[in-house]
Amino acid sequence: MKKLVIWVDVPAVDFNRAVSFYETVLQTKFEVFDGGAEKMACFPTGEGAISEAPNFKPSENGPIVNFDCGNDLDGAIERVVLMGGKIIQPKCKIEVEGRGWFALFHDTEGNRLGLYGF
Repeated sequence: MKKLVIWVDVPAVDFNRAVSFYETVLQTKFEVFDGGAEKMACFPTGEGAISEAPNFKPSENGPIVNFDCGNDLDGAIERVVLMGGKIIQPKCKIEVEGRGWFALFHDTEGNRLGLYGF
């Protein structure tokens, strides 16, 4: 089966702060491209980027993108807070058997996103 999510843009108003936030929380490096008015820090797995562009506005009410934290969900939650984000839904077991756990947070840009783990 093909991936259902092909690309995700996580809007940023302070690009460097947002890149630092996600590199720390997800413990990974992004490839950064600076096109002047548009900047992108691409996910190393190819499904999206932290993006700053004139019409990209962070929102706490848009779609929820969930990042896979594997077996380090608790660590990712701690890093969200450490980096200035806010947990808005603490770690919670998914009701469907075998589906793991999730948490929701606001990033430093004001976006609402999720963390998923087993």
